[in-house]
Amino acid sequence: MNIDDIVYLVCLLSCIGFGYFTRRIQDDSQRKLLGTAFGVLIVVIVSGTHVLHCLISFSLCALAVQYAHPSKCHIISFAIMFGYLVFFRTTTYFGLPAPPGHTNMIQMILTLKAAGIAFEKTAAYKKVEQRKAEVAERSQPSTSEKKDLGPMVELTDYDVEMQNLTVVEMFHYCFNYIGVLTGPYYRYRTYRDYFDMPFKNYADCNGASLEKLRNTAMYCVIYLIANSIWPLEYSLTDEFAQERSFLYRIFYVWPNFLIFRMRIYIGITLSECVCTAAGFGAYPIEAEAIEGEGPKKQYTHLKRDAEKKEYSFITIKNLRAYETETCLTIREAMKNWNVCVQYWLAVNIYKQFPSKKYRTVVTLLTSSFWHGFMPGHYLCIMGALFYCPVEDMFTALFRKDATGTKLKIVNALFCIHKYYGLGYLGTAFQLLTIQNIWRYYSSIYHFGYVYWAVMMVIAVVLTKKKRADEKRKKRELEKRGTEGAVAGELSRLKEKAQ
Repeated sequence: MNIDDIVYLVCLLSCIGFGYFTRRIQDDSQRKLLGTAFGVLIVVIVSGTHVLHCLISFSLCALAVQYAHPSKCHIISFAIMFGYLVFFRTTTYFGLPAPPGHTNMIQMILTLKAAGIAFEKTAAYKKVEQRKAEVAERSQPSTSEKKDLGPMVELTDYDVEMQNLTVVEMFHYCFNYIGVLTGPYYRYRTYRDYFDMPFKNYADCNGASLEKLRNTAMYCVIYLIANSIWPLEYSLTDEFAQERSFLYRIFYVWPNFLIFRMRIYIGITLSECVCTAAGFGAYPIEAEAIEGEGPKKQYTHLKRDAEKKEYSFITIKNLRAYETETCLTIREAMKNWNVCVQYWLAVNIYKQFPSKKYRTVVTLLTSSFWHGFMPGHYLCIMGALFYCPVEDMFTALFRKDATGTKLKIVNALFCIHKYYGLGYLGTAFQLLTIQNIWRYYSSIYHFGYVYWAVMMVIAVVLTKKKRADEKRKKRELEKRGTEGAVAGELSRLKEKAQ
C-alpha cells in the first residue's frame, strides 16, 4: 500500500471512531458544529492549501442557490460545480500545483452534494408552486369539471423549508465529516433527519458497523494477497509482453479486476461504516428507504414509538457486494456498484434530460466526466454502451426461455462474459493514459474489442434469423387459420345445400 492509501485509511478510521463519540452527544446543535468542524479538519489535513478549491467552488454554488431563481438554480449550480471540476483538474495549465488525489475525491463528492441540494430545492419549489396552482383552481366558483379534479400534490414541511435554505446550513451539509472524504452521497433531507429524528438512538449502530468491518477485513486480505501476486504494473513490463503466454496475458485482467474491486470495496465499506458508527441514515424498515434517496413513505410519525421499530441503514448503502459478485450481466453489476452515486445520476441527469433517446449516453458521459478527464475513465464507463446491448440480445436469444441444464450452462457463459468484459474495461480505468492502455491492449491484440465485435455480429445475425422465423410461423398460422375458416364455410354451405 502506498502512502496515499495509508492516509486514506487513517482518515476513514478516525471518522469511524469520531462517530461513536458524537453519537453520545445529546445536544443536536453541538453535534452539528463538531461534525462540521471535524469534517473541515479532515479536508485540511488531506488537502492543505488546496482546501481553497473546495471553499471557492462551494461559495460560488451557494450564491447560485441563494440568489438564482428556484426554478433555475439547479442548472446554474450544476454548471458551476462541474465547470469547476475542469479548472480543478487542469490547474497545472494555469501555473498552479496539481491538487492531491484525495482532494480530488473530496471535490467529487462536494460536487454531487452542492449541485444535488440545488436540485432538491428546485424540486421542492415546483411542488410548492403546483400546490398553489391547485389550491387556486379549487377556489374558483364551482364548475362541472371540478368533480374530475384529482388529488392535490402532497407537500411536506421539508418542501417548504427548502425555500428558506441558508448558506450556513448548506456548509454544514457539504462539510460534515460523514461522507466528506469519499461519500456515500446522501440527500440534504437525510442530513436534516439525522438531527431532527431520534432514529439514531435506537438503531443497531454497533452491530451494523461490526458487520461492515468484518467484511472490510476480508476484502483487505484478498486485496493484499492478490496484489502481491498480480500487480497491475507488471502488465506494462517487457517481460509480461514478451515472455508470458497469450492466454496468461488475456486472463491477467481477471486478477487485476479482482484487486480493483477489493480496493473499491474497502473504501466504500469503510465509508458506510462511518455512517453506521454515527447512526447516520438509520430509518425504520416501515419507511421503505432506498439507497441514496431515503424513505419512500411518510415516516415522521414513526418517531413516536421509535424504540419499538426495526431499523436499516439502506439509505447510505453504496455497495451491494454480494449482488455484484453473483449477478450474471454487466448491466446488473453496474446497478449494484456505487449505488448512491448512481441514484444521483439517475434522478438529476437521466430523469431530467429532455431527450429520451440520448439520456443514457448523457448520463454515462456525466459519470465519466465526474470521475476524471483521463482517457481510461471514458473507455471504461462508455464501454458499457457496447457490451450491454450484446448481453441484452443474447439474453433474449438464449437465456430468457432456458431451463434446467441449458440455463445453468448459459448462466455460466454469461458470468464469464461479465467478468471478462468488466475486467477488460476496468483495466483501462486503472491504467488511465492512452500509452499504458494501448501497451496492454496491444499485448493481447485488443482481444476485448475483437471479442465484442464478433459477439455483436453473431447476436445481430441470430436476432434477425429469430425474428424472420417468428414472422414465418405467424404467417403460416394465419394461413392455416384462413384455410380452416374457408374450409369450414364451404362445409357449412354444402350441408345447407343438401
